[in-house]
Amino acid sequence: MNIGYARVSTGLQNLDLQKDSLKKYDCEKIFTDHMSGSKKDRPGLKSAIEFSRPGDTIVVWRLDRLGRNMEDLINIVNSLNNKGVSFHSLQENITMNKSSSTGQLMFHLFAAFAEFERNLILERSAAGREAARARGRLGGRPEKFSEQDVKLLKTLVESGTPIKSIAESWGVSRIKS
Repeated sequence: MNIGYARVSTGLQNLDLQKDSLKKYDCEKIFTDHMSGSKKDRPGLKSAIEFSRPGDTIVVWRLDRLGRNMEDLINIVNSLNNKGVSFHSLQENITMNKSSSTGQLMFHLFAAFAEFERNLILERSAAGREAARARGRLGGRPEKFSEQDVKLLKTLVESGTPIKSIAESWGVSRIKS
């Protein structure tokens, strides 16, 4: 049985492209996650692995959907192989199982390239943030309230206005500070 696994990093991305490709490859069951590949605990991946049986193949759209670094990819694929389950990546067209030394070599090469690409992205992002900081831009989410707003809110609280009323009128949740 072909078992698909699809993952996107954020809630803003969608799984349609991956799921369509997995269905086209005749995956009978598809498991999904909406979280970063750097997270160790991915419920969809765990379920896919638990669902698989010897002779099955876990299929992903691209290697980086399975994991973000080479060590993680190798550990996952080796655990699949130990269970008698093969692994296939559609975009790289790699099938990995213990019986194929060529498949193992190709997997390790593509995993190294995927990790290299990820590291380049991280380096470029860090350099961009540093360049922005040098120009006085701090980045991150802008503050919701100005200093003047905070003073007004404190005055409202000190004058006895119910916190619930303040929170509702300002569109915020009730928190203690």
